[in-house]
Amino acid sequence: MEKLIVLLVTVCTGICPIFSQNSVDTYSNPVADRNFPDPSIIKAEDGSFYIYGTSRLIDIMKSDNLVDWVRAGTVFTPETRPNFENRAGLWAPDINYVNGQYVLYYTLSKSMGWQTNGIGVSISDKPEGPFKDLGPILRANEIGVINSIDQFYIEDNGKKYLFWGSLNGIFGIELSADGLSIKKDAEKNQIAGDAFEGTMILKRGKYYYFFGSVGTCCEGITSTYQLAAGRSDSLFGPYVDSKGKSLMLIDGYTVIIGKNERFVGNGHCSEIVQDDEGNDWILYHGYDATDENPRNRKLLLDQIKWDKKDWPYIEKASPSLNAKRPVFHKK
Repeated sequence: MEKLIVLLVTVCTGICPIFSQNSVDTYSNPVADRNFPDPSIIKAEDGSFYIYGTSRLIDIMKSDNLVDWVRAGTVFTPETRPNFENRAGLWAPDINYVNGQYVLYYTLSKSMGWQTNGIGVSISDKPEGPFKDLGPILRANEIGVINSIDQFYIEDNGKKYLFWGSLNGIFGIELSADGLSIKKDAEKNQIAGDAFEGTMILKRGKYYYFFGSVGTCCEGITSTYQLAAGRSDSLFGPYVDSKGKSLMLIDGYTVIIGKNERFVGNGHCSEIVQDDEGNDWILYHGYDATDENPRNRKLLLDQIKWDKKDWPYIEKASPSLNAKRPVFHKK
């Protein structure tokens, strides 16, 4: 009877789980059976994970285990939604905790707006918001990079950097100490070629690992998106694939996640999260061939493993259908 009451309260308050078929020890993809592209994740001060995805107002979900997600609101409201690019979409959120506050970078872009789209920044004291928009941090026509979208923030050796770009080179630049603007007189540097978008960089051991998406992202089950990687011993490169080929070349990359019969167009990954047993996990989106809505890019989860040469891989190089779930000990 107690479980029934809890369920009724959950329904009535509107905090509804995004159900997936999961057991105590295993999970099934997708972990969120809804449209949730371009995920970015953070473990917040309250101990829970919050994930942010492309949508009109940037959707937020919350989980304690990376598998079971509930809706947690939106970053913006219709009244606070950014508008520095007219009639544009909000894409590719990137969430971070910087100097004691939650800082979310976002893309504002419209169809065929490659020359004027750009990246904005917003701040909040809480992961679920409300977020205060601070406006654009860079725009394509001002920084000299066509299609300035898909940003990624990273700190390295006490400095803050932003990386971005889509199919016209991947670039990076140093930010101000608060992470809310470009550092005065900073110069952009290109680290990868025209094959990539959706940058994520992981510092692990002596290497910087570049993760990016290649192929076509948004054509339903005919999409060719794949998650690819390279690495370098320096944040600004040079980056090479597992065969030593430069990521500046159009075919210079190592595929980490391709397609299978169920999921296609898989890419644009989140940051990597480590569970309580030291296993690494990554979230990303993909089209579900069994879905009646061909436009839904669903949230997928997989374990990242590392081979003897410290290259990342996923079992079978494609999304899991069923797998052992992450381990998080109850506190």
